[in-house]
Amino acid sequence: MTTLTDVKAERAADCEIHCVHPEAVARALSRLPDDALIERATTLTKVVADPTRLRILSALALEELCVCDLAVIANINESTMSHQLRHLRALGLVTFKKVGRIAYYRLATTHVTRLIADILGHAQAT
Repeated sequence: MTTLTDVKAERAADCEIHCVHPEAVARALSRLPDDALIERATTLTKVVADPTRLRILSALALEELCVCDLAVIANINESTMSHQLRHLRALGLVTFKKVGRIAYYRLATTHVTRLIADILGHAQAT
């Protein structure tokens, strides 16, 4: 239920007059990432927006795990887990190593580790 206080608080966050600051707009536009980078970043945020994938990435932030272990952790079957891991691998988020007949997965880079930590930390703080 929206209260009058909520409405007032929302309106307080809006500009009360229409004015554009051309210099500020130009500075921001000149420093924005290009469209290809925006598309890639958007794809990555969609991936981590999926609860199953975020659970997988969170588990891998803790330690290397095999497909079977990850399937149990995410409460999905191994075939579905393999599909998820192929998708994450194609995006460069995870990598694996084979030890005999077992594939152990880990996060691909420290960037991914920080991304997962930052997302979870922000969610916990809010």
